[in-house]
Amino acid sequence: MAGELRDNRGRGDAEWSFPAIHPEGRKFGIGAVGISLLFLLIGWGFIGWPLLVLSAGVFAFFRDPERVVPQGDRIVVAPADGLVSLIAQVPPPPELQGSDGDGAPGLGAEPVTRISIFMSVFDVHINRAPIAGTVKRIVYIPGAFMNADLDKASEENERQHILIERGDGTRIGFTQIAGLVARRIVPFIKPGDTVAAGQRVGLIRFGSRVDVYLPAGTDSSVLLGQSVIAGETILAETGKHGLLEGVSQ
Repeated sequence: MAGELRDNRGRGDAEWSFPAIHPEGRKFGIGAVGISLLFLLIGWGFIGWPLLVLSAGVFAFFRDPERVVPQGDRIVVAPADGLVSLIAQVPPPPELQGSDGDGAPGLGAEPVTRISIFMSVFDVHINRAPIAGTVKRIVYIPGAFMNADLDKASEENERQHILIERGDGTRIGFTQIAGLVARRIVPFIKPGDTVAAGQRVGLIRFGSRVDVYLPAGTDSSVLLGQSVIAGETILAETGKHGLLEGVSQ
């Protein structure tokens, strides 16, 4: 019917529902439930009941809610849920700077605005593409597992760099960084894939951080200490200065 209002799933009414559990986390949740039931069956409730509560926490950690992605050719959306813990002018990582083996350009070596988003164990850990485009580069770097909230975690922790190029040539780099508890970065994409803005691209297990490197001359549209939502919060608009000029630390 013309003029009918619909929700983000194409239905006529909006309603709350429990978020889905990502398949990557179902095996952990089911395993934890199975172990807890085993302890309960043998009468070890002092272990079984706490494990059952922990099982619910595991399922909650891997929740995968639907998101409504803002539309716009210049918009850069947050790739992760969490707290904006750092905003700084820094050179992109060496792995994202120069051209790759096929001659595809990187981000360059000049300082750009980096927005760091810290994900606690209570945040959704599904990461999403900040822009629509083609995945040009994925570089995995093994490393340490120090607190992801520290600035030096960008250079010392286990991490995975991703470079996406939009149809107009704009390139956005972002880095998934494992944290103190995180022990694995799980990718859903590969070089050459075409992704939509807000599309799921991977996850990091159990507490971590994502750094976003904006194009040169682009400033942050979010504040230090602001909570952001992956696929929904607008981090910046390319092609013009951000809303908060001079916010970088």
